Amino acid sequence: QVQLVESGGGTVQARDDLRLSCAFSGPTFSLHSVAWFRQAPGKEREFVAVISASGDRKLYADSVKDRFTISRDNSKNTVWLQMNVLKPEETGVYRCAARKWWSTRYYAVDEYDYWGQGTQVTISS
Repeated sequence: QVQLVESGGGTVQARDDLRLSCAFSGPTFSLHSVAWFRQAPGKEREFVAVISASGDRKLYADSVKDRFTISRDNSKNTVWLQMNVLKPEETGVYRCAARKWWSTRYYAVDEYDYWGQGTQVTISS
């Protein structure tokens, strides 16, 4: 059974940096692509970034492309999301999600089989 646990959220000021972690427990982490999504109050969950099982493919939402970096270490069963120059409108619950292999619809919520509970990120202006 796959479980995902996020950590690293908190309250920061605008333009601060934050690093989120997603710890994966269960078999075959190295076969799973992992994505980050976020959900602001009253809004739909939105795609942030995804990394392929081997780590050789990384894709980002346009809004975060030059500021966020997704990475993974398959020996540690962990994926990270480094977020720089955060903006108040990026406040929300950040959740990681996983699926085996890769989906061309990597940005879609329903493409992922496993989800963490989320970590709250609050950016004050």
